[in-house]
Amino acid sequence: MRDFLPAEKAHRDRLLSTIKATYREHGFDEIETPVVEDSSRLNSGLGGDNEKLAFGILKRGLGEEDFTKAETALDLIDMGLRFDLTVPLARFYATHRGELPAVFRSIQAAPVWRAERPQKGRYRQFVQCDIDVIGEPGLIAEIELIAATLATLDAIGLEGCTVRINDRRILTSMLGLFGFAPETFDSALITIDKLDKVGQEGVLKELAEKGLPTEALATFFRRPMTMEFLTFGERAIQKFTPEGIDEAPVRDLAAIGHGLGELAHRLTFDPFLVRGMGYYTGTIFEVAHPSADYSLGGGGRYDGMIGRFLGSDVAAVGFSLGFERIVDLVETQAEQSPALAVIYDVDVDPAQLLQVKQQQIAAGNRVRLERRPKNLKPLLEQLAAEGFERYAPLTAAGLGDAKALAAPE
Repeated sequence: MRDFLPAEKAHRDRLLSTIKATYREHGFDEIETPVVEDSSRLNSGLGGDNEKLAFGILKRGLGEEDFTKAETALDLIDMGLRFDLTVPLARFYATHRGELPAVFRSIQAAPVWRAERPQKGRYRQFVQCDIDVIGEPGLIAEIELIAATLATLDAIGLEGCTVRINDRRILTSMLGLFGFAPETFDSALITIDKLDKVGQEGVLKELAEKGLPTEALATFFRRPMTMEFLTFGERAIQKFTPEGIDEAPVRDLAAIGHGLGELAHRLTFDPFLVRGMGYYTGTIFEVAHPSADYSLGGGGRYDGMIGRFLGSDVAAVGFSLGFERIVDLVETQAEQSPALAVIYDVDVDPAQLLQVKQQQIAAGNRVRLERRPKNLKPLLEQLAAEGFERYAPLTAAGLGDAKALAAPE
């Protein structure tokens, strides 16, 4: 968990503002949910490995006997900090469904918490930026999400992003063709998800250690794979999948590519894209950037999650941007409002100071008051580093002309 200095905080806020504004342009509406959820929801089996990293909140009034009787840590907690924004959204929709449109498009940009082992790029508190479409079973939901996400990445100046795409149904169909039993699918996918880290040989070795079949998968690995959508017919996708693959998800992916039109050249088909969350039921995707060897975000369709809270299934699909990974890749932007430092003499009346400040704010400036020091150079250098490009002296006689900020030699 980190502190942010003023310049860092301003950069983050400008970035978040642009992200949310672009999402709104695409018809999404921002909501807010509590940082705390019931433990039963956070540990319902929907969050995959993230549930193991959830911060729990102890029940009030616990005594020594409660700790003695507790069989697991979950017996001692009744609430916890959210580890992502999808589970809270499912609860939110189940609670407010009658007040929302038939197809609800939501924005969430907020912190989440996980008990990670702190390291570069991994924090215990971090911001996620999510957009979700709930109530739309058709592929237009995926098309809208991908288009809005690419537009947002362009708007913040992160050029060259592409979207890797796959379908969980393709993965399970492939595993069946490779000789895996259905009850081993989850274990096999956990291993295959490590392909980027350990390579093909590492995946095959781990599968063999689990006692799972590897011969058919090893044969498939030997096929040339460039993984790119060159055209958007079913044959283009089938070229990178084994013969006999389930045709329905192949048709769906081709239809998404067709629906994206000119944006389709920014899609990359990856038959081994897994996404670790257990709640995905169909399309899955991740954001890739040439300067990063990790994904900048991802998501997919999770049609079964809301039904766990509502009692009836509702179609849902979402796309999340990893804000902490993105913020370091985007150049710091200049302050939007002109910044003016008013450097005043010690004998200036406070009422005059406030009047001058209010006048300059009304003129469209961002204004900071600074008392004139004996040595002006360090102050001017500090102001320049903080984005104050102009300064003006203020004496009892009034405000002098604003000057371009340049510290004297």
